[in-house]
Amino acid sequence: MFISPYWFLVAAVLVVLYSNSNSLPGTVQGSVPRYLVAVAFVVLLYLSVLIHELSHSLVARGFGLPVRRILLYPLGGFSEIEQEPPTPGREFLVSAAGPAMSLLLAAVGIGVNVLLSPPGIAGVLIDRLILANAVVGVFNLLPGLPLDGGRVLRAGLWKLTGKSGYSTVLAAWAGRVLAIALVAAVVVTPNSQIGLVSGYGIWLVAVAAFMWMSASQALRSAKVRERLPALRARALARRAIPIPSSLPLAEAIRRADLAQARALVVVDHEAKPIAIVNEGAVIATPEQRRPWIDAGSLARTLDPDMILSADLSGMDLIEAVRRAPASEYLLVEPSGQVYGVLSTADLDHAFAGTRV
Repeated sequence: MFISPYWFLVAAVLVVLYSNSNSLPGTVQGSVPRYLVAVAFVVLLYLSVLIHELSHSLVARGFGLPVRRILLYPLGGFSEIEQEPPTPGREFLVSAAGPAMSLLLAAVGIGVNVLLSPPGIAGVLIDRLILANAVVGVFNLLPGLPLDGGRVLRAGLWKLTGKSGYSTVLAAWAGRVLAIALVAAVVVTPNSQIGLVSGYGIWLVAVAAFMWMSASQALRSAKVRERLPALRARALARRAIPIPSSLPLAEAIRRADLAQARALVVVDHEAKPIAIVNEGAVIATPEQRRPWIDAGSLARTLDPDMILSADLSGMDLIEAVRRAPASEYLLVEPSGQVYGVLSTADLDHAFAGTRV
């Protein structure tokens, strides 16, 4: 779990605002009790958010989806799930788990009130916790990305259309519409508690801005994913020639030029690839020094993660490169035969061409 540094600042502001607001009943008298109740409420509020996110993460992990971390930030929480659910049904279950838990917590609070009717400060905190979880649950079910309801909407559209990317675009535009509606609600009610100059109004505008930016990011990501299949390792591969480690760099470059190759693979005495000459290091070497430098001295030893299948494409190719950052990768056929070299610079250039 990671807590944003800004969380502590906003939590402190919420404590001050809540302790001095009219939301606290008259039974809570005195500055110290009011601050204590405010602190307890804010802690319980974010604890509820944490439980909400844990629900997402537990369901995701139950489906075998890796969860990197849970992030608590000033406007709520976020579960960083490294892979998208592979089916609309799993997308629905992962997305709905959080709001379902929030509403369950609110129902538990109502049950405690009905059965025990706790008096005093305990009753106040339970009432506020019921309200907070009900608001979190219902608000997150609104049908627009990045809210959970937007992901539920995306799952439904995905099930109906069979098109994941198209469904993401529609759900992201729904999120933009919701963001505009929140700002409109604040602007047209200037004299109410949610007016622009009120604390609630400022909070809603901040939430709307976050929703707009996140929905826009989802739109960009969806468009990139649509074009990812065009990224194919074979199409991006550079022709490579094998060289011994002791070959002078100038001679290695000459041989590459004759073969119209753009990469140099260092091989051992059994012709097995053991390293790739770094293009950046070659460029940085003055021409007059190249006859006196062994090409192998500018090569990076091949780690297992730097050897990729020439059949990789799309997101699989991107993920393989992310797992082992390097400037060059060796591409091999299923048989193990060397196909060529993939340069990160070429991949970045091709990937940039997919962005909108």
